Amino acid sequence: MTVSSDVKTCVASLKSAQASLEQFALSTENQDAKTIYTNAAETTQQVLQQLESRVQQLENEEPQYKGF
Repeated sequence: MTVSSDVKTCVASLKSAQASLEQFALSTENQDAKTIYTNAAETTQQVLQQLESRVQQLENEEPQYKGF
């Protein structure tokens, strides 16, 4: 695997984890747990933004990997 495909796989996994955290936040009635899940989802979103920026860099450096 290439670095680009590894990073894209990581992005997909993080998006799944973020969706799960958001779902947990919606499904719990415990306010402390809701806050923890929401904060974790927001942190995950920040990491995703950084990784997606890196994907763009990789695709610009290696255009043959664009879209994979």
